[in-house]
Amino acid sequence: MPNPLYAAALASLRKAVDGASRKGNVAFPIEFVKADDPADTPPLARLVQGGRGGEVRLRLYLCLTMMATAKPHNIRRPPTSQTWAKTLALPAATGPRRVTDNMNWLAANKFIEIGPRNGYAPPPITLLSLDDASRPYERASLGSRYVGIPIDFWTRGWILTLSPTATATLFMLLESQGGHGAARYIPSDRRELYGVSHNTWTKARKELEHHGFLTVGRVPQGSDFDYRRLRNTYRIDEDRFSAPPGSPA
Repeated sequence: MPNPLYAAALASLRKAVDGASRKGNVAFPIEFVKADDPADTPPLARLVQGGRGGEVRLRLYLCLTMMATAKPHNIRRPPTSQTWAKTLALPAATGPRRVTDNMNWLAANKFIEIGPRNGYAPPPITLLSLDDASRPYERASLGSRYVGIPIDFWTRGWILTLSPTATATLFMLLESQGGHGAARYIPSDRRELYGVSHNTWTKARKELEHHGFLTVGRVPQGSDFDYRRLRNTYRIDEDRFSAPPGSPA
């Protein structure tokens, strides 16, 4: 059944985008999505671990990154927990507590810094550098490579529609695609750097296919003598971001 809170949440998301004066893509650093060592878990995978809690903290962090547009990449007057709950389509009875708990998780895990409270207003929030929390946050678009997520991800409501693991896998596939339009094969050693299990990848892949974001192909692996061995290729259709969820792919 459709979430009865969805329409109000979508309106609130669009208001947040307007307030941030965002257009085009929101840039996320490569190190947010992919680790340098398979023994490490990248920040994106850490956000979605732990079941139900991952849904709120991932969506909170993505919204905070979208909203904190200029140095020092902070939100001086962030929404209240009640407004966050409305924006994320969470029930009024339990949503604010979930928002507060997950905002505290983001702070404890060095994704953000929560400043001192000034009276009754919510305390300011500042993004932290993902590779060194002691350094100021830098816009990912200033680097040579980053993962760009179209603002339609927020304004069309995809952030509310996709599960946290599907959202994370969407980021990973876009990182692998690297701005190319052609389908890409992802070697197993590269997939390990994303920090998700095979089962999580498979389930999220099917969800992205269902929503029209992903086309999975099969191509021969190796030489002509290995024609019976096939491998998957992946292609994200970035035009899909601009379509509303539920529309024909």
